[in-house]
Amino acid sequence: MALIQIRNLVKTFGTHTVLQGVNMEVQKGDLKVVMGPSGCGKSTLLRCLNRLVEPTSGEIHFRGENIVGPNVNLRELRQNIGFVFQQFALYRHLTVLDNVSLGLRKLRGLKKAEADEKAVAQLKYLDMEAHWNKYPAQISGGQKQRVAIARALAMDPAVVVFDEPTSALDPVMVREVAELFARLNREGVTMLCVTHDLTLASQISEKVVFLDRGVVRAEEKIQNLAKDHSDPQVRAFFGGKE
Repeated sequence: MALIQIRNLVKTFGTHTVLQGVNMEVQKGDLKVVMGPSGCGKSTLLRCLNRLVEPTSGEIHFRGENIVGPNVNLRELRQNIGFVFQQFALYRHLTVLDNVSLGLRKLRGLKKAEADEKAVAQLKYLDMEAHWNKYPAQISGGQKQRVAIARALAMDPAVVVFDEPTSALDPVMVREVAELFARLNREGVTMLCVTHDLTLASQISEKVVFLDRGVVRAEEKIQNLAKDHSDPQVRAFFGGKE
């Protein structure tokens, strides 16, 4: 059974339909990449997974349970589906350590000493231990991202989803992100990543899901989408000839 099964997922905002019947699966241990042009619904899809955005219709099965409906424990769901936001969403008034430990204290009910110990372990794992007492304004974009990842991993989620993880990073940082993702995946972390960055996508995953106009149009190797896809617009998106 897939960890996440998305079936005929639709999301409309007023008269505008963003997702028009998305079908997709994420298996345990996957590092799945979703790509597509701006406005195709990538970020909306991610936000539907942990109900930051309410689906209009369709089903999302997480560990076999449909999580679209009124009786879902959203607090528990969001602990199990970690979210790393595009702009990191760190609290500016909290130190790096407190940013990571806050959820452990508020959601998991850990005492401060225990939460801090677990937070430090995650920061050390991501080579951020030396920065635990700094504030977000005192660290780089790549370091902020590692803090955001540490915060998500500290909750022991079943899957971590990333919304445009390299949008604010330079090419050197992109390579570092690719190496980090590969390392996390080798160690068993399930990940779903939305990105416009073809370099990152090609470095972390053989296949990508191509989302366009609110539907999944292909799930294939990048080189095949660039060379062999029947739609010239798809080929052009992936760097092939129109």
